[in-house]
Amino acid sequence: MNIVIVGAQWGDEGKGKVIDVLTEDMDILVRYQGGNNAGHTVVVDGREFIFHLIPSGLLHPGKIGLLGNGVVIDPEVLLAEMDRLRARGVIVEEAVKVSDQAHVIFPYHKRLDLAREAFLPGRLGTTGRGIGPCYMDKIARVGIRIADLAHADVLAERIERNLAEKMPLLRAWHDTEPLDRDALLAQYLEYGRRLAPHVVNGVQFLREALGSGKRLLFEGAQGTMLDIDHGTYPYVTSSNATAGGACTGTGVPPTAIDRVLGVVKAYTTRVGEGPLPTEFGPDLMERIRAKGKEFGATTGRPRRCGWFDAIVARHAVWVNGCDAVAVTKLDVLDELDPIRICTGYRAADGRLLEYFPSELKTLHGCEPVYETLPGWKADTGAAERYEDLPQGARAYLRRLEDLIGVPICLVSTGSKREQAFKTEGWARRLTRKNAITA
Repeated sequence: MNIVIVGAQWGDEGKGKVIDVLTEDMDILVRYQGGNNAGHTVVVDGREFIFHLIPSGLLHPGKIGLLGNGVVIDPEVLLAEMDRLRARGVIVEEAVKVSDQAHVIFPYHKRLDLAREAFLPGRLGTTGRGIGPCYMDKIARVGIRIADLAHADVLAERIERNLAEKMPLLRAWHDTEPLDRDALLAQYLEYGRRLAPHVVNGVQFLREALGSGKRLLFEGAQGTMLDIDHGTYPYVTSSNATAGGACTGTGVPPTAIDRVLGVVKAYTTRVGEGPLPTEFGPDLMERIRAKGKEFGATTGRPRRCGWFDAIVARHAVWVNGCDAVAVTKLDVLDELDPIRICTGYRAADGRLLEYFPSELKTLHGCEPVYETLPGWKADTGAAERYEDLPQGARAYLRRLEDLIGVPICLVSTGSKREQAFKTEGWARRLTRKNAITA
């Protein structure tokens, strides 16, 4: 069975934890989009591991991790991440594969990213890692791919062309530090040499894997509401974080995908600018942020927090075709009473919206409509099965299932690997296709 794991909110849903739980039954872990602007955090035996590019499932011995063609790669970051994992006993030599079609981030991408945020009005809240500018080059057909790092003549010509285009723009944005073509060429040829043992034809690699019966787990960065097409545009990432990106970002056909599993927090968070309709007030914000350790794994930025938004989750279930969802960080709500769930938006003209509006102007004029449930005021962190949860927590999860339209198959109640359990009917829910209806 081949499964796509997708964030069903604004990212940071705890996908790394869910991936870690599922990896035991999989063979190859495939990252299909994004770059080192996201992070997955996994805690194993009290040791915390933070992944930025490499699939987090490699903490399980014997697994293979592939960075697909849809990923944009900063070679310096990737090599440093491999070195850190190697130093902590994680085998990466035979485990990490990189598609030769993946695009490469250069220093000018990062400088353009930072300069645009500083110079242009309307901050987007990017990480400054050069992700967006690299995707811009890809779409403009001037990008440099992993395969190009093995050919000095090709690489030199493409670096020179990009510098000729980008340095005047940087100077116009008051970034006058020069970039030297020959220095970049030498630096990236060395990156190419070090990465060469890991580079594969990604499409052929996965074709052969599927032909030999290997089980694939696809993971993306960010979440549905940051998808370039289906998120809160323009406050989005520069790629397709939704399940469809698993096909375009790897070369695997849609018919090879068996199931899609969405991941949601028991509440809602997002990093950076853009709308968050159910955002908490300052006091509750700080309380939940501290309890949930809501700080970005990549940037350390504090996350904005709010009540669970069933409109967002239902939108994500539809556009991804989710068969089921996993709920993480249920324990963060243990001390709250009452607990609220957003079930609709009241538009400025009085209409009740039960769908996510495409226009930010409409969304900004909306007020969330809440349903209130009693809290459970009890510790859920020690629960080993669904039946161990307090009655109020089970009622909360059942209500989420009703509102988003698909079953919950996994619940996480803490950061440790063992603080997660499959719900009753797990196998049925991920082996029998659920009908997705409007």
